[in-house]
Amino acid sequence: MQLVLWDIDHTLIATRGLGRQIFADCFERVTSRQMRTQAAVDGMTEPVIFQETARLHGIASDRALFEEFARCSAEEHRRRAAELRERGHALPGAAAALDAFARLEGVAQTVVTGNIRPVAEIKLRAFGLDTHIRWQYGGYGEDHDDRAALVQTAIRRAGRALGTRIAAHDVLLIGDTPADVAAALSSGVRVLAVSTGRSSPADLREAGATDVAVNLNDTQVLLRVLSRA
Repeated sequence: MQLVLWDIDHTLIATRGLGRQIFADCFERVTSRQMRTQAAVDGMTEPVIFQETARLHGIASDRALFEEFARCSAEEHRRRAAELRERGHALPGAAAALDAFARLEGVAQTVVTGNIRPVAEIKLRAFGLDTHIRWQYGGYGEDHDDRAALVQTAIRRAGRALGTRIAAHDVLLIGDTPADVAAALSSGVRVLAVSTGRSSPADLREAGATDVAVNLNDTQVLLRVLSRA
């Protein structure tokens, strides 16, 4: 059994600013402070982004405050799903790549994402990219602050659900940031880095990625990388 772990934001989809707006609205709702600035988001998990953004505003956050924020975020993403479809979009080649992997026998696909699970599901469902994702296998923002730990969480969950041990060399992580690359390398899994976000191919190679693609359009490249995993 091979396991493909997808990042979501800037790998499969782009929200075109709506995600930041929802973050700001929910931040204000739970802290009673208008968000002046947001902490770095690329490759970070939602609890870390919230904690660091709170710190930038002089607010000491705890798990209870984050959980209140997370409930608001899920609620707002559900309420604004139609707006998400209108403003955002699936990235080029995303649907075809998911379909290509789904046609392979012995390959399961899930996500490793800094998003909390309800938001991850809403985002991919909005663009019809949820069909092949086995959500119960995934690693999500609420599971751990560290992205590398989410990789291990997803491998364990998939192994338990499938009744088999999944070896690290049978896992391929696909993401767009140096943090995705670092998480894969520290977990001993293969990584395909795509420069569909803010990181250039050079940035991704410098982070340690040996397989780098400009986007997901060339499914044959993706399949070749998977075959070596």
